[in-house]
Amino acid sequence: MSIQLPDPIEHYIRIENSGALEAVPDCFTADAIVHDEGQIFEGVAAIKNWMATTKEKYGHTVAPLELAERGGKSVLKARLAGSFPGSPITVSFNFVLADGKIRSLEVHS
Repeated sequence: MSIQLPDPIEHYIRIENSGALEAVPDCFTADAIVHDEGQIFEGVAAIKNWMATTKEKYGHTVAPLELAERGGKSVLKARLAGSFPGSPITVSFNFVLADGKIRSLEVHS
């Protein structure tokens, strides 16, 4: 299923699937915040490290399923597949976008 995604979210999915972490600063605002697995990652350097660590740990891929706008957030449901129990699972990525980039991201399984 192919869905139309805002450019910053499309860019994020490409980074997640390719591991091209050098593109993280082009995707997130300098003051961006990510909430995942009970942790908070603030700023581009911390987010880049989070993405590298999770990619190494899980070897995952992200396949978008549907996108909805809710309360100022872009909520992406996606299939997350990798080397973790129960794979694949459906995950919600709650994005707040600003100035053509991701300002915040919350990941919920």
